[in-house]
Amino acid sequence: MHVHILGICGTFMGGIAALARAAGHRVTGSDRGVYPPMSTQLASLGIEVTEGYESAQLDEPPDCVVVGNVMTRGMPVVEAMLDAGLPYTSGPEWLARHVLDERWVLAVAGTHGKTSTASMLAWILDDAGLNPGFLIGGVPGNFGRSARLGAGPFFVVEADEYDTAFFDKRSKFVHYRPRTLVLNNLEYDHADIFADLEAIKVQFHHLIRTVPGSGRIIVNAADANLREVLERGCWTAIETFSPADREGQWRARNAGQGCGFEVVTDGDRAVAVDWELPGAYNQQNALAALLAARHAGVPPGSGADALGRYKGVARRMENRGRERGITVFDDFAHHPSEIRATLEGAAGLPREGRLVAVFEPRSNTMRMGVHRDELRRAFQSADAVYLFEPPDLSWDIDSVASEIKPATIVCDDVGDLVRRLVSELRSGDDVVIMSNGAFGGIHTRLLEALGRNTGS
Repeated sequence: MHVHILGICGTFMGGIAALARAAGHRVTGSDRGVYPPMSTQLASLGIEVTEGYESAQLDEPPDCVVVGNVMTRGMPVVEAMLDAGLPYTSGPEWLARHVLDERWVLAVAGTHGKTSTASMLAWILDDAGLNPGFLIGGVPGNFGRSARLGAGPFFVVEADEYDTAFFDKRSKFVHYRPRTLVLNNLEYDHADIFADLEAIKVQFHHLIRTVPGSGRIIVNAADANLREVLERGCWTAIETFSPADREGQWRARNAGQGCGFEVVTDGDRAVAVDWELPGAYNQQNALAALLAARHAGVPPGSGADALGRYKGVARRMENRGRERGITVFDDFAHHPSEIRATLEGAAGLPREGRLVAVFEPRSNTMRMGVHRDELRRAFQSADAVYLFEPPDLSWDIDSVASEIKPATIVCDDVGDLVRRLVSELRSGDDVVIMSNGAFGGIHTRLLEALGRNTGS
């Protein structure tokens, strides 16, 4: 079968391409602004990628067109596809029909933590010899790729609530029909898609309706929004986790100095996790992964042992380098809750200097100003804050910066921001750069500028 993928360079659609290629299909695709690393990954798989969305790419009609959710009516290739009557489907529907059918699906949903939890879960299953397939919205360090077909019955999928395609406005995750479902948390996000939090709750309730009675839902007991969704109807056994000071069947308790922690159930220690990931947020993700793996037959002790060898995910507090005694981290945080959790975790790391936060408000929701007021409280764990002002921001970033503690600097040019950082950073500082985009290559530019001790 010849599968042609529109919007192939996104993490999800690139994963679909890799899975289709592994299944033996001929795969081609197109996207706008094709660049590494996805372009090189696709090339290494023998996948031909066309730049742009012109109709000529369909002159050789494929057997199936897989349409990414970045595609809209009016694009030449979309209009040509419809006019020609070509068979088409969405990425989530293709995944469900051609990969997930007859698999034991373990889905990880929630506003935050999906990528990390799904990566932990896939690694626990793999370490147990179960050879799971997976599709994750990041690159887990233990695998070096975002998707794998796998050979066993288990498949781990990051279950995103974003809409499916221009012709299917349901959330992606309603297509996956999981047997094991993790619900990490639920907050308002994706304001370009959802009018309010209630609209997202409806989609999460639809997801819960797809889980069989013989399955399992692993849920964060500390999240009031998730409790409210479950109260609308749930037909599946529930297992809960939460921070140590909250209600939950499984809880995390710090075992002493360092990042390790104990897993506690019914007041008794079950297992200990000895790892290097900081913060309560990572501990909660680990609890969810351990419980989901337990439902698939992996004992918590084996899961905890695997987590001790877990290598994290690219762009989740990823150490990008060190120059002049200054360490630069890259993190995908783009929601105030994620920013706060990332910085709280980073604050627990040993350092001789300051914790410096650099943030780009890049997501559609952030540019619209939906979370503007929450930003004022998101940076409290940092010692210094730098905000980047993109040209299309719809709100006054200076007024928000004036209310952030600690003192906050605003820059509207990446080069100027790098020069400012180079002049003000000191040996021993940790710099956490947060964005859900490339941020103008700031990580490399900063490290290079620090190495030659000048701006760029």
